[in-house]
Amino acid sequence: MLVLGIDTSCDDTSVAVLENRKILSNIVSSQIQFHSKYGGIVPEIASRKHIEWIWDVTDRAITEAKVDIKDIDLIAVCKGPGLIGSLLVGLCFAKAISFASKKPLIGVNHLEAHIHSVFLEDRYPNFPFLSLIVSGGHTSLYRVEDIGKYKELGRTRDDAAGEAYDKIAKMIGLTYPGGPLIDKLAKEGNGELIKLPKPMLHGTFDFSFSGLKTAVKLILNNLSDEEGGLSDKLRKDISASFQSVVVEVLIEKIKSASERENLKRVVITGGVAANSELRKRALELEKEGFEIYLPSKSLCTDNAAMIAIAGLHRFKKGERSDLYLNARAYLPL
Repeated sequence: MLVLGIDTSCDDTSVAVLENRKILSNIVSSQIQFHSKYGGIVPEIASRKHIEWIWDVTDRAITEAKVDIKDIDLIAVCKGPGLIGSLLVGLCFAKAISFASKKPLIGVNHLEAHIHSVFLEDRYPNFPFLSLIVSGGHTSLYRVEDIGKYKELGRTRDDAAGEAYDKIAKMIGLTYPGGPLIDKLAKEGNGELIKLPKPMLHGTFDFSFSGLKTAVKLILNNLSDEEGGLSDKLRKDISASFQSVVVEVLIEKIKSASERENLKRVVITGGVAANSELRKRALELEKEGFEIYLPSKSLCTDNAAMIAIAGLHRFKKGERSDLYLNARAYLPL
């Protein structure tokens, strides 16, 4: 079965073609060059770029997959959560293709797609399992019983982990997106030199990273080199300290949730799941009897292949969407 997946939930225009679980193409067109000078995503720019690029990206995905649009059996599109203007571009485009080609359409929750990205790998877990979704917009922990059966154990109360990365990066003079840059600098820094609070929120599986942002800001107000700016060493040490705390909180939440749920199968996905320190610390849990599943880095960040596989799973359960399908900026799983 051939599935055309479409994702325009944020600032990446992505289209993929799957043959069952096999990725035939997965094109992701990034808008970073247009947003970096603003230090973050500008929704109006994002939606306009999606309009400009959506057909070209679709054409590239179909061409790379060596199929024709008439060969597609199912169209899966992200319906939310995300930036409403961006979501509407992909959704309207998908509905137009569905109407013109008379192919079935299915709307996909972006969070569910992140969870299902692990099923694109050769190694994937049996149900049930725990899933940590950690990205720029979301930090949530779920118990996954089956396809479509999710129990939220915890979620962020303020900044998502990826959002905190980007904000800290901006504070220390790094460009957007800051997550990969902090990860790189942290490898050369000393995470023990600068003490930051560890926001564990004991007694709950919720997350909170806004306090870390405030703590770093207070440190920056009091630390500078002789020229009044930040030294490279200080940037590296702050990066290492910040990353160490964030990863420690994520790992501890996984361990405590695993103990309560009596479940040691864990999937970690979302853009921050591409972080080298998080991947390293997560895999170390296998020494404690955990089964850890990490999608490839390219499947952790937003992409249409994960939309396609989640849509395929829903379709096989008998679900369909009609042309009244609408986008939702806020859409719980």
